[in-house]
Amino acid sequence: MTDRRDDDIARIRAARAKGPLATFAACVRLSGPGWLQSAITLGGGSLASSLYLGVLAGMSMLWLQPFAMLLGIVMLSAIAYVVLSTGERPFGAINRHVSPVLGWSWAIATLLANIVWSLPQFSLASGVLQQNLFPGLLGSTGALGDTGGKLAIVGVLLVLAVAVTWSYDRGARGVLIYERTLKVLVGLIVVCFAGVVVRLALASDVDLGAIAGGFVPDVRQLSEPAATFAPWLGQLGDGARRFWSDLIVQEQRDVMISAAATAVGINMTFLLPYSLLKRGWNREFRGLAHVDLAIGMLIPFLLATSCVVIAAASRFHTEPVPGLVAEARSAAGSATPAARLVGEFDRLCDRRLADELGAERFAAIDATTRSELRDALPRADREIAAMLVHRDAFDLARALEPFTGSLFANVLFGIGVLGMALSTITLLMLISGFVICEMLGLPARGWPHRLGCLAGGLGALGPFVWSGARFYLAVPTSVFGMALLPIAYWTFFLMMNSRRLLGDDLPRGSARVAWNSLMLAAAGAATLASVYSIRSLAGWPGVGGLGALVALALVVRPRR
Repeated sequence: MTDRRDDDIARIRAARAKGPLATFAACVRLSGPGWLQSAITLGGGSLASSLYLGVLAGMSMLWLQPFAMLLGIVMLSAIAYVVLSTGERPFGAINRHVSPVLGWSWAIATLLANIVWSLPQFSLASGVLQQNLFPGLLGSTGALGDTGGKLAIVGVLLVLAVAVTWSYDRGARGVLIYERTLKVLVGLIVVCFAGVVVRLALASDVDLGAIAGGFVPDVRQLSEPAATFAPWLGQLGDGARRFWSDLIVQEQRDVMISAAATAVGINMTFLLPYSLLKRGWNREFRGLAHVDLAIGMLIPFLLATSCVVIAAASRFHTEPVPGLVAEARSAAGSATPAARLVGEFDRLCDRRLADELGAERFAAIDATTRSELRDALPRADREIAAMLVHRDAFDLARALEPFTGSLFANVLFGIGVLGMALSTITLLMLISGFVICEMLGLPARGWPHRLGCLAGGLGALGPFVWSGARFYLAVPTSVFGMALLPIAYWTFFLMMNSRRLLGDDLPRGSARVAWNSLMLAAAGAATLASVYSIRSLAGWPGVGGLGALVALALVVRPRR
């Protein structure tokens, strides 16, 4: 690894002597850790968030994920600066120089996030294989049956993920093999989703003006429904309008938080420093690390997530699921929606009825009467409910098929989803190995690291414990991840301002002002989103628990 690092330093210095273009080209060739970040952020969470952003807000929130990614890159750049300046493994550095409470909170939160986030990855992979790619073999009516198909999928995914992850433990060659494998997967993901959107644009009317306008930031949807719902909401009375507006805003907030959380998660803050150190990089590579994040992380993320939002918005936004509205269910030639979609539609209508009649009174009504009451709801109520039903990759592929053909709608889209899930599973396993080795005080190599990686495989339970829309499982898990993110952000903010840790590498003058301004913006935004996430998950007592953790970190300081 030392020999390779010396060769890389020589290439960078030679490129700098030739000018900016040569330096940029050298950075592209030497990039690596940024692609690992891209592979983990382009997972089930980003895919689900993109899909539901398109469903709920159309093109109007295309700006959100790139904005969250830019804030995340600020913090990841600071993390890279600290680690490459000191050469220290950050878990120990935090405990010695900042606060052992923050160090252990960071490690434990990362491990918890890995386990929780791995659930939707396996669930998404099983969903796309059973519904899009191999329904005849692995689907619920296939040769293996639903449970047999899930067991086969989970088994193969685990074997592949373990084989790829353990290759990382084989020195410099293993690191290169692992990074190149993930580069291929990231490229495949981007090509697949871009291909779907290009075919969709050629086959149907995609509003380019709406796409361009969607990249202009607009935070109004934190407090009001997307403007495109107005024609339906305007047909309702005050009570119904309030109910649906509140529900839409709540879902918009959850998806916006989910999208921000999956752009940069707390586990990514753990992966970056250890992947940099595994590469053997030092302070000579600080500039390369920043370019690497832009090349390997920002650009693929922007392309892939934007394509999913555009595809979902063009087919689903303010479009009721065909066949759900009562008058159309028995109409000749009407679509027959899946039982899952019908069940969710009925639950949304029941929530509307319970709001109008009162929860106790509605609970006493028998099933037959409930069905009659649903059908008696105004059509605008039922159409909004049919718009808000949670859809997944299979539903999107089926909606795209008339415009893009079966190959692009099912196979290409399905391969992109599968690539997302597999790349993220391997990285969650890799990070879990790093975390467990750090917590045990062991070098991040050999059998301790390999066995630690298996903690990330607990997500294999996902397909068996979640029966709803498999894509939507990524939304609540991402809200959980956002609750933990400020732990990492504020920890590295303190490290970036620690003279004891950085010494002569502490930024000074205008550079320090710029770093702190950007980091405060990123950490502040993450904290606001975290407070909202914790309150939605655990109420105000949960927010109080976060405050107690902060107070404890301020009291328990490292020994001088």
